[in-house]
Amino acid sequence: MTTASDKRICVICAWRENCTKRYRVKSNALFDVNCADYTRDIKLRDKDLDKIVESEIGRWKKEKKEQPGYVITLSSEAGAGGGSISRILATDLNINMYGSELIHLVAESAHMSEKVIKSLDEKNISFLESMISSFFESRHIWPNEYMRHLSMVIHTLATHGNIVLIGRGANFILGDEAFRVRTIAPQDMRIENVMRDRRIPADEAKKYIVEYDANQVAFIRKYFNEDINNPAHYDMLINMKNLSIESAADSIKKAFLEWKLIRDAQKKTAIK
Repeated sequence: MTTASDKRICVICAWRENCTKRYRVKSNALFDVNCADYTRDIKLRDKDLDKIVESEIGRWKKEKKEQPGYVITLSSEAGAGGGSISRILATDLNINMYGSELIHLVAESAHMSEKVIKSLDEKNISFLESMISSFFESRHIWPNEYMRHLSMVIHTLATHGNIVLIGRGANFILGDEAFRVRTIAPQDMRIENVMRDRRIPADEAKKYIVEYDANQVAFIRKYFNEDINNPAHYDMLINMKNLSIESAADSIKKAFLEWKLIRDAQKKTAIK
């Protein structure tokens, strides 16, 4: 049985006719929902992407925070609950969320990237450019145009703060300036999750997981020369084997808030 509010949640969340997560996405009291997975099922047109970027820039201008908020990066194996956990965190912490595919699309479009980056002042842009150049030099990596755009976009989002960033190597780009989380789970559990969420048979779910994980590993190796599965790259590594999505999100939220308090104290000490 569904209610009017269920339908409203689904409409806001999905932008698609065949949402596999329908009526299972958590929202806040105003039914605001941001589904990190929607771009897997539709092709965003430039004008749609333009509207999203313009909306975010408008929000940043209205907020005009003196102190930027903090960032959570969430990396996840396929079917390990990363998207669902991110939605709960974004709702409970009252912050925005950017899915991997949306970040990729903005970084891929020079026009959209420029709009996002120019939301900062010239001083901040120059600082980020210098920092990103140092980042690649220290890792002996020669960045291509896409990687430079990706790095600048992620750093710009982080500068505005109060966000959850999913995938796209955000934890490697931001380092310990973000609270870095990775979720993993046994393969049989992940297959079941993908079968349910994508409504596909077991053999297709297994193929999807193998390809997704392989692409993820290759992306991080190619652009950052790192191993995505190395626990040293994360502040928190969660095995979902015996955890619910809700309990995992709650654990991450508590750890993040404690991490945030420590970082605030460190910043105050540095100022003195």
